[in-house]
Amino acid sequence: MVRTSRLLCATILCCTIFAFTPSVSAQLPDGGEDQPVPAIAPEGKPDSPGKVEIQPVAGDDEIRQRIADILKATSWFRAPHVTVQEGIVFLQGKAENDESRQWAGDLAKNTEGVVAVVNQIEVTPTTVWDFDPTFQVLNDLARRFLRLLPLLVVAAVVIAISWIFARLTVNVLRRGLLARSLSRLLREVTARAGGMLVLLVGLYLVLRIAGLTQLALTVVGGTGLIGLVLGIAFRDITENFLASLFLSLQQPFREGDLVEVANLTGYVQRLTSRTTVLMTLDGNQAQVPNSTVFKSTIRNFTSNPNRRDDFTVGIGYDDSIPFAQEVALKVLAEHPAVLNEPEPLVLVESLGPSTVNLRVYFWLDGGRHSWLKVKSSVIRLVKHAFQDSGISLPDEAREVTFPHGVPVRMMDGEGAEEPAAPARTKRAAEPETVATKGESGLQSEAEEIKEQARRSWTPGENLLTSSSPGDPGGIV
Repeated sequence: MVRTSRLLCATILCCTIFAFTPSVSAQLPDGGEDQPVPAIAPEGKPDSPGKVEIQPVAGDDEIRQRIADILKATSWFRAPHVTVQEGIVFLQGKAENDESRQWAGDLAKNTEGVVAVVNQIEVTPTTVWDFDPTFQVLNDLARRFLRLLPLLVVAAVVIAISWIFARLTVNVLRRGLLARSLSRLLREVTARAGGMLVLLVGLYLVLRIAGLTQLALTVVGGTGLIGLVLGIAFRDITENFLASLFLSLQQPFREGDLVEVANLTGYVQRLTSRTTVLMTLDGNQAQVPNSTVFKSTIRNFTSNPNRRDDFTVGIGYDDSIPFAQEVALKVLAEHPAVLNEPEPLVLVESLGPSTVNLRVYFWLDGGRHSWLKVKSSVIRLVKHAFQDSGISLPDEAREVTFPHGVPVRMMDGEGAEEPAAPARTKRAAEPETVATKGESGLQSEAEEIKEQARRSWTPGENLLTSSSPGDPGGIV
């Protein structure tokens, strides 16, 4: 009985010991399995630190130094100060938010050898005038610049070499194209295009060295796109510039030529990168866009100085047509400004209400004579020859023809009728000279108009090749 009661007491004592042992070990600082203390990480910062072990068990100075180094390395705290006494850590300083303060406490708590943590860090939000973040950004930029400095040096060297080769390319192309019969604008554009291509290759190499291969391909491929965009945005300017290139290449006219373009007739003063400047026959300066000139029909009167002119004259139905033709041809043959080759012509054009209309064709040298003055002289002399030869020139609008005349009788005082003498109209004498004072000679007025053009102010650089001194110099 006694033995049984002893066994029962021992059993109860063992159960009590085994039941009490886990609760006690759970309360000990170093008993059982260590559990990490949860902590909230500040935004943009790492998670809460795990347990920091120091082998062997660290003293107070080692714990203080380790925690202080970590706090300074994060740069999240201002004036951090750590004190350790008998394993108790005292944290002092300032933090920007509660998350940083909590993170520092968790760091100290999880450091090996720490018994307790006294977190005295103050939370002080950053003020508006805090320039520390700005200085930090500037410091990062400075470090990045120093890392990129060798690359920038290489890029500068490549760009410099490319610029030198581009200049050499431009000079070589200029000299090579100088021997060709090209305009100054076309030579300059071709030379600069070659230099730009060399410079573009250098830029591509710089981007490839920098590791920006995709950007390099974009730059090379985007050059054409940029040109297309600029061409659309400045369509009129681009169109006139391209037209000036084609005009300077084809050269449908030269400086000083008399041309007719866009219903304007005048002497070409110059061809600029935008317009063609003309001095009209009435002394006005006209600027025609090159795109209009390139797309219009151009009549160059100077390229072939010989010019054919014509006029119409009407004779009566009772007059002989062949005789009238002979009279007109004789006038043309004797006129000093009318050319014999090609020969002049007098052709019947039409039959009017009261006249037979003849058209007189003749050629003249436009380099020496003015077609306006020569035409005036020929019309005047043909009219004079027709009147002297008895060829009538009836008026289609007002004249009524009586072939046998109109008899008129006069009554005397006694009522006797006497036939009245037919009234005669006295015609004023006309000079038979080739040029009258009103026509002021038959010479061309090209030199006078060109002299006015030389005295006038003309904008832009001339892209045309000046005409040689032996050129006829236009027609008037």
